[in-house]
Amino acid sequence: MIRILAFLTTFAVLAACTPATPDEPLEDLGAFSLGHNIVVASKMQVVPGSRDATKEEWAEVMTSEVDARFARYEGPQLYHFGISIEGFFLAPPGIPIVLSPKSVLAVNVTVWDDAAGTKLNSEVKTFTVFETTSADSFLVGSGHARSREQQLRGLARNAVGQIEEWMLEQHQESGWFDAAADAAEVEPAEVELDPAAPS
Repeated sequence: MIRILAFLTTFAVLAACTPATPDEPLEDLGAFSLGHNIVVASKMQVVPGSRDATKEEWAEVMTSEVDARFARYEGPQLYHFGISIEGFFLAPPGIPIVLSPKSVLAVNVTVWDDAAGTKLNSEVKTFTVFETTSADSFLVGSGHARSREQQLRGLARNAVGQIEEWMLEQHQESGWFDAAADAAEVEPAEVELDPAAPS
């Protein structure tokens, strides 16, 4: 009984915490199509005790994961992302079970409407993202089970998943990405995006 319970508990953790992958079925985001994807890390802070990761590494991995997911949307209207990496903690190897902290990432996101040249969210949206728990990381800790690069990409991918969920909610509740009557395929406009600037 204990062994079966442990198996079911592990399975529940995996099922609940597995992040979305870039090739999963797309959500209904209306007329959305990705324009500019601007990621900066100029204000990034590091929680003491974290593994190292540079601003350039974070900007590169976040840009890559955003492109991998959102470039698949092929709506007739362009929208731009301004994303700022605010801070992170990459869990180092600790004492399994007793001291095995999770990695965490904080990002600010602004979405711009290309045609209108304005922000969709008047205030910056902040996401606090935790890494996915696996059977190995649950037992021995993320710092033992995952490399630094795996932690980086996993957090970036989870952030993309949260951003997509938020965008879906806004589409359903506030009409974001609704098709305009005169929508047509256009090239991205020269919009000045500064994700690090306050809204």
